[in-house]
Amino acid sequence: MTDTLLALSTDHCRITPLFADDARALSAITDETVTSQVHFLAAPFTEADARALIAGSGGGDVFHAVRDEHGLDLNGVIGVHRRAGQEYEIGYWFAARARGKGIATEAVRAVVDALASSRPGCSIVAECHPDNDRSRALLRRVGFVPTGLMGRRPGRMLLSWRAAPAYRIDVC
Repeated sequence: MTDTLLALSTDHCRITPLFADDARALSAITDETVTSQVHFLAAPFTEADARALIAGSGGGDVFHAVRDEHGLDLNGVIGVHRRAGQEYEIGYWFAARARGKGIATEAVRAVVDALASSRPGCSIVAECHPDNDRSRALLRRVGFVPTGLMGRRPGRMLLSWRAAPAYRIDVC
């Protein structure tokens, strides 16, 4: 696997590279609720900003489209950012219409699992603002745990992914 995931499928989404044709949809889902949480996004986030982000995706920062189960509608974005050594950071944002439906959890889990299986021994981290309860809950569901360390971005806490043991049994 390169740093760009070529394609992943789950029950409710398709994860593909972002394409130039996605710029309009990307700017539409990147509203103030997103730009207020993601430090590197312009506010307002325009179609030109979306084109620049898509064109710059590659190397250490790769952004993936999270589409509906048919591969059509853009529901969100997941970034995989290479850090020092064998460390990767996961980040994401989703359209308001896709929130609260489990799509983000399903998509982030698929990307983390693909990254972990393609790079045995790598470290996967995420940064989250302590007041962003929904994002922290999503990260916990996927297997991230607080490290007690500050993230690189001001006001962010660093979380680290821990693979669930193969013998673990979940009881409902």
